[in-house]
Amino acid sequence: MSKYQSWGKFPPARHDVRVLHWRSQGLTLHDTPSTALPFGQGRSYGDCCLNDGGLLLATAGLNRFIHFDTASGVLRCEAGVTLAEILKLSVPQGWFLPVTPGTKFVSVGGAIANDVHGKNHHRAGTFGRHLKSFELLRSNGERLTCSPSTNESWFSATIGGLGLTGLITWAEIQLKPIHNPFIYVETLKFHTLEEFFQVAAKSVIRYEYTVAWVDCLSQGKSLGRGLFMRGNHAQAEYKGSPVARRRQISLPCDLPSSTLNHFSTKVFNTLYYHTPRMPAQVLHYDSFFYPLDVIGNWNRLYGARGFFQYQCVLPDDDHGAIRAVLNTIAASGMGSFLSVLKTFGDVTSPGMLSFPRKGVTLALDFSNQGNKTLSLFIKLDEIVCHYGGAVYPAKDARMPAAAFQKYFPQWREFSHYVDPKFSSGFWRRVSADV
Repeated sequence: MSKYQSWGKFPPARHDVRVLHWRSQGLTLHDTPSTALPFGQGRSYGDCCLNDGGLLLATAGLNRFIHFDTASGVLRCEAGVTLAEILKLSVPQGWFLPVTPGTKFVSVGGAIANDVHGKNHHRAGTFGRHLKSFELLRSNGERLTCSPSTNESWFSATIGGLGLTGLITWAEIQLKPIHNPFIYVETLKFHTLEEFFQVAAKSVIRYEYTVAWVDCLSQGKSLGRGLFMRGNHAQAEYKGSPVARRRQISLPCDLPSSTLNHFSTKVFNTLYYHTPRMPAQVLHYDSFFYPLDVIGNWNRLYGARGFFQYQCVLPDDDHGAIRAVLNTIAASGMGSFLSVLKTFGDVTSPGMLSFPRKGVTLALDFSNQGNKTLSLFIKLDEIVCHYGGAVYPAKDARMPAAAFQKYFPQWREFSHYVDPKFSSGFWRRVSADV
């Protein structure tokens, strides 16, 4: 199995691969007949990190720290450095990532290219808002230093630009101060979708981090039931007890595709919802932010055919939108046990193609059952388009061009910044004339 695949393992793709080791080396793509695309850790779910028939520029070797000012929390590093490596360096010195997605095994370049978001969007916005600068290497050899005040349009196009504007070689990030590695967490059970919105509205005022797991197979009066987690960084006076390092397990091979089915998902969701749990506790940041990272290769749970993640954002002033999505998923019987529901704040993202916008976002994993799964997504797309929402490109492997162009009306402006020697399966699909 090639390591140069997407996390969802779909669609299949074949590439030539050029491994990069030095940020000073050029790209020399002028004599390359095919197009190129940067590839970090492969944690994008669909084909925005794939370039079938073309060249991948593997950036994992660009993994050096350049400078860390422990007084100000400003960190400069190469684009292949992972968030896990940043945390290992910064947390003992009292600094934390300003924004983090649900895995720490993503590269800085990937975090910028997908303008990742986390549990604190209502306060901190996206990863791109905390970038001070980065270098963009174009295929013609030009090197652009981009920041909010220098090459501003390139800064905007590259954040959330899916690796299409050129190669990010290094980036400078503003970290946030913390007292210790612990998070104070409260877990609340909500019984309906309306109750979720009530809890969320109160929680965003007092808590920096909010997220919910939702039982996507529940219907009727219990539609949208789930568990709401909210947390803050622990105060200085909390010293905590030694935390044993979580033992990582790893799936050695793909499980049978039938393992995750309607019955097993229904049983899991019911048990997970009703399992007694502590209403309040103090957790190590690793357990709170990255629960799935303890399972290596967890994408093998879905079998050799892989899986899709469908993440959409919908207006939160009309609860009918998210209600329609949940009803459609429940009626299909293709539920997900990894179902995340949270609200986005009114914090503008800097990227031209950034996904987050004010509303409510739902992310679900679906095993690849072929046309049955794709037919469900068509129905969901119709709802999302009708209510003026959007689908996240970093999680997508099948979005129609017409839908993408409606979700991201700036796509034509963005296309002027795409490097002529860079492309991806995703971009070829969604930029087609419709």
